Amino acid sequence: MMRQPIIRQVIRPPTATTPRLLRPHVTRRAFRSRGSSAGNGAKSLDTLNIRRISQEAEDYHRNRRIFLWSGAIAGVVSFGYTAYKLVQEFQKKPAKLDSSLPSSDPLSAPGAADRKVVVHDEEGREIVPTGNSTVPTFPRTIDLPSYTSPLSTEPVSPGVTSSVAPPTTEYTLVGLGLRTVTFIGIQVYVVGYYVATSDIAALQSALVKRVNPIATTLVPGERDELRAELLDPEQSGKVWDELLARGIPARSAFRVIPVRDTDFHHLRDGFVRAIQDRTKQHAHDDSFGEAMRQFRAIFNRGSVPKKKELLLVRDETGKLSIAYDGSKGKKTDRQLVGIVEDERVSRALWLNYLGGKVVASEPARKSIVEGVMEFVERPVGTVAAQVVPVVRI
Repeated sequence: MMRQPIIRQVIRPPTATTPRLLRPHVTRRAFRSRGSSAGNGAKSLDTLNIRRISQEAEDYHRNRRIFLWSGAIAGVVSFGYTAYKLVQEFQKKPAKLDSSLPSSDPLSAPGAADRKVVVHDEEGREIVPTGNSTVPTFPRTIDLPSYTSPLSTEPVSPGVTSSVAPPTTEYTLVGLGLRTVTFIGIQVYVVGYYVATSDIAALQSALVKRVNPIATTLVPGERDELRAELLDPEQSGKVWDELLARGIPARSAFRVIPVRDTDFHHLRDGFVRAIQDRTKQHAHDDSFGEAMRQFRAIFNRGSVPKKKELLLVRDETGKLSIAYDGSKGKKTDRQLVGIVEDERVSRALWLNYLGGKVVASEPARKSIVEGVMEFVERPVGTVAAQVVPVVRI
C-alpha cells in the first residue's frame, strides 16, 4: 500500500514547485536544429552557381594561354632578330687594323709592342718607368767611371786644383724589376741591369751564335728558342755562367734603389746568402773565403734611406766595385766603398739576378730577357745606334 504513493510521485509530471535538480533533462532543440540546418543548406545551394564558376575558370585559363603564347612568340622573334643582326655584322666588310705608319717608323717594326718605351722628363733626360710609386723611373743610360782602374800619377803643381774629371763609360739599361721578400710580397728595392753600351755587340753576337752559328740576327722562331732557354730554371744559369766566365759582357752593373728605409747589413745578408747558394763548390777554398770576408767588411756600415743609389759594378776582369750615393741633394755623388777582386764573387752575385731556379727578382729576370730579345732581333753591332720610341711627359 505504501508503494503506490511513491510510484505516483515518480511518474507524476514535474510542476513548477518541483525542484530544478529533480526535473528530468529534456532537449527540445533537436527538431529546431534539423530545421535550421536544412535552411542553411538551402541557402548555400542557392548561392552555388555552376555556370558562373565554369565561366570564371574558362576565362582564367584562356588568359593564361594568351600570356604564355605571347611570351613564346616574343622569344622566337627576339632570337630571330638577334640572328639577323649578327648576320648583318658578319657580312660587313672587315675593318683593317694595319698601321698607317711608314715601314721606317720604329713603332711599326715587328715586336714593337714589347719594346721598352723611353720617356723624356721635363729636363730632357731619357727615363724608363719602373711601375713603383716610390722609385717611379730609372735612367735609360748612366755614365760610370772605371772604379778599378789605376789612379792618375801625373804630378799637379802646388796650389792648382786639377779640373780633369775621370773618364766615364756609358751604360745602357737592359731590364729592371722589383725585389720582394716573404710570401706577402714586401717590396725592398728596384734593381736595374746595365751593360756598357760599347760591350752590347759582344753580348749580342754571343747569344746569336749560340742559337745559329752563321747568323747575325735571329728570326722570330729562333728568338723564341733563346727566350725559352734564358727563362728555363736549369739552362738559364748555365748560359749566363758560361758567358760571365768568358767575360761577356765585359762591363756591366746592377743599380739598386731601396723603396723603403733599410741598412747595409740587411742588404749584405741577402747578397751573402745568394753568393753562398751558388758557390758551394768553393766553400773550402781559402782564397774564396778571404774574398767573402772582404765583401762582408764592405757592408759594415749604417742605414740606407729609401731612394738612395747602390751600384754593383763588374769590370772586364770580373772585379766587383761597390759604390754608394748618399748625397742629400739632387746632385749625384757616387762614392766608392769597396772592391772585391775575386771574379767568383761577382759572377755568383750576377747569377742571383740573371739565371737559375730561384732569382732575387723574377720580374727583373723577365725584363732583362726581353731586353736581350731586343738586342738579338737587330744585326750585330747596330744596337748602340738603335732608335727607340720616345714619349714626353
